[in-house]
Amino acid sequence: VQLQASGGGLAQAGGSLTLSCVISGTFHSISSMGWYRQAPGKEREFVARISATGDHEYAGSVKDRFTITRESDKNTVYLHMNSLRPEDTAVYYCNGVGFLHGKGWSPGRNFNSWGQGTQVTVSS
Repeated sequence: VQLQASGGGLAQAGGSLTLSCVISGTFHSISSMGWYRQAPGKEREFVARISATGDHEYAGSVKDRFTITRESDKNTVYLHMNSLRPEDTAVYYCNGVGFLHGKGWSPGRNFNSWGQGTQVTVSS
């Protein structure tokens, strides 16, 4: 399973950016896809997630500013970031959780995969 994130870049405070993440490979199903971020010198933190049933979850720091959406037929999720702040500056990582097919006598198993990260920089 591979995840490819894109769409990062430079924005001014108050501006907007949209990140994209496509999941590919051979798998049985996706349980959820989401975004995490890591600022310099800080731990990676949760940003947003969308589940297979369409439920959304957001970190308090981005709620009402960021929106996660998906195109199910393209196995793609988007993170629409509005009203950006300098503290949103970080490397953003896409995450996918799901289930892999089994083979023969071997049962299927879960996967939890990460994309390569995309830099978002917000200037004041």
